Amino acid sequence: MKNVFAHRGISTLAPENTLAAFSKCKEYGIKWIECDVDILADGTVVVSHDDTLDRCTDRSGSLYELTHADLASIDAGSWFHDDFIGEPIPTFEQLIELVNQHELNINVEIKSCTAGWEMTDKLLTTVISTLEKLDAGRELIVSSFNHLALAEFKRRRPQTAVACLFESANLWDDWESILQACEAEYIHPEDKNLTQAMIKQFKAAGYKINVYTVNDLARANQLFNWGVDGVFTDIAHRFPSKYKQR
Repeated sequence: MKNVFAHRGISTLAPENTLAAFSKCKEYGIKWIECDVDILADGTVVVSHDDTLDRCTDRSGSLYELTHADLASIDAGSWFHDDFIGEPIPTFEQLIELVNQHELNINVEIKSCTAGWEMTDKLLTTVISTLEKLDAGRELIVSSFNHLALAEFKRRRPQTAVACLFESANLWDDWESILQACEAEYIHPEDKNLTQAMIKQFKAAGYKINVYTVNDLARANQLFNWGVDGVFTDIAHRFPSKYKQR
């Protein structure tokens, strides 16, 4: 089975990493979503790719200076389209509720928390406790570029499949050692410069492969023919139906 992951939700139809973007997956028959999680000053885990508000809200500043009480006054939708004025930054708990309600599968990317290890530790603890609320029938992958954090997550929650994320620039010859250290089941490489020979190497070592971010249907088809298991895309709604049902 080849999987299509809606990258930050269907982020070409609704503002990324919002409940609106994730809700559209049910409408289009998409079973897998990908989200990013980071932490606020008071320990609240939110769904956000950036650790600042500047790019995707009507505010500026650091996530690490906010508390849960601040979320109600932040608009994470009006930058995208008037239809999404007032769309909030969701908490991770709210997203898990939506995932259960819509019977979605989820890839949770733990961000490389730039506020230091103490906050990273709190992020891991809260993510793990919140995942206890995920329905048993839902499939789950946890991924990160921060391989130290990912290894610690796996140590604390060994039953969850994990994936090491790599940019093409740091996918060096030691990739297998890193995956082994994290006890990873998946490798998630960047599409840029990815070759058929590299995919054969990953497969020969026994790993499943999901590639990011693939917004060209012909390239996705090529990757699937080469043997990758899934792709992350901003245009999940445009993929043929054979990739959307599971």
